[in-house]
Amino acid sequence: MPKPRVVGQKEKIIFPIVGFICTAFIVPSGLPLLGMLFFGNLLKESGVTRRLAATASGPLIDVVTMLIGLTVGASTQADQFLTGNSVKIFGLGLLSFIIATTCGVLFVKVWNLFLRPGHKINPLIGNAGVSAVPDSARVSEVAGREANPDNHLLMHAMAPNVAGVIGSAVAAGILLGFLG
Repeated sequence: MPKPRVVGQKEKIIFPIVGFICTAFIVPSGLPLLGMLFFGNLLKESGVTRRLAATASGPLIDVVTMLIGLTVGASTQADQFLTGNSVKIFGLGLLSFIIATTCGVLFVKVWNLFLRPGHKINPLIGNAGVSAVPDSARVSEVAGREANPDNHLLMHAMAPNVAGVIGSAVAAGILLGFLG
């Protein structure tokens, strides 16, 4: 795979702003999740708020993750958590990851049939379209490096990985819009 192009500072700043505006118009109910993603990206890329960006990406995210885990765990009754329905939901989640990974790899293989030689995409990039950030991108990197030690796929795999997160958040926002 060719090296990814260098992305300029203006593009890095414009992307979260345009993404936020598009989310506001298309899926307003997805704004809490995607708005925070874009806001954090803007904090990091602007370069003006280095301490705030470092805190948000380090200690703050750790504390928030612990609090979410604690509140979800404290509000879940043990006798109601592991039921037949919850096991079915876990199974459906596993099945969706299997289908998404398989379809992603197959899609890239089909796409490569139409690309010129020298412009082909490594099929391992297709498995990173699921929204398991950054693990699925790391799997692409590790598997690619096992096949060829000079193969560096992490940055290529992060693009569909983040797109999967954004797509999942948009789908969740649409679902919330229908439900609420």
